[in-house]
Amino acid sequence: MGAALGQPPAAPPLPPRPQALAQDIWLIPGGFLRNRQPDGNTVILKGSEGLVVLDTGRHRWQRQAILDFARAQNLAIAAIVNSHWHLDHVSGNPDLKAANPGAKVYASDALDGALAGFLKDSAAGAREYLKSPDVPAETAEDIRGDLASIEHGDALRPDVVIRESRMLTLGGRRIDVNLAPNGPTAGDVWLYDSASRIAAVGDLVTLPVPFLDTACVAGWKSALDQVWATPFELLVPGHGKPMSRAEFSQYRAAFDNFIDCSNSARDKADCAAAWVKDTGSLIEKNGMEPKRAEGMAAYYVGSVLRPNGGNSKSCKAPV
Repeated sequence: MGAALGQPPAAPPLPPRPQALAQDIWLIPGGFLRNRQPDGNTVILKGSEGLVVLDTGRHRWQRQAILDFARAQNLAIAAIVNSHWHLDHVSGNPDLKAANPGAKVYASDALDGALAGFLKDSAAGAREYLKSPDVPAETAEDIRGDLASIEHGDALRPDVVIRESRMLTLGGRRIDVNLAPNGPTAGDVWLYDSASRIAAVGDLVTLPVPFLDTACVAGWKSALDQVWATPFELLVPGHGKPMSRAEFSQYRAAFDNFIDCSNSARDKADCAAAWVKDTGSLIEKNGMEPKRAEGMAAYYVGSVLRPNGGNSKSCKAPV
């Protein structure tokens, strides 16, 4: 029975538990549950004036984990940074701001173009998809939540637009705030905390595959080069477990190989199999299914990159 027949969604999971990464830095892991849309990872940094939250997730249990953590620390959320506008990274913004009226959101202005383009088109497709009697109840619930977020898109816009890479003091903590134009989206923001040597890079790094739906490949590769040039010791991806420098190097090489294969005449299945081979230990570390990764990789080659000259349809980077 599908959503149209009235089957209720499964009970929501408990909020994910924070994991300490270093002194005064924590990870609240995102997830990708069966029949659900994903949540991106959340990184929280403690400063002298409160907490800095990178990415706020999609589901209520992700934002509840953030709010519960702040309450347990007896600290306000002083600043919210969005790595990019994908809904699994920004949908919790309104609730976190409502609970912390002094908090400001820092992000690029790429959401403006997304609301007028990709998200508008996605909403139209989602409304049609919901008419199917075979949509799982959990999926339908997530889609309706996404439609509500898009409808109230103004509430997701940043208070402070990041237009260039620079050092900022957020919540009383000095953080390198970096802008990567024309990468996974038109403007991605990633953080480097020199005190801990932790880089939190959003969807510049994701598993089980790179999420290329709105990507410009050349800008993405350039951003990965910039991350590598940073003296981080631990890297937090947008989806997946934290990586060492060696693991990031493995991922970066796999990304380059995957893009090269997509730009060649090789069969998309060969490119997908090569991606899984190149990232095998990373996929295994995360407990992910290689076959699922292979299917997603083949989709991105055949349905996203090759039909659009090596980028996504959304890419507006100058040639």
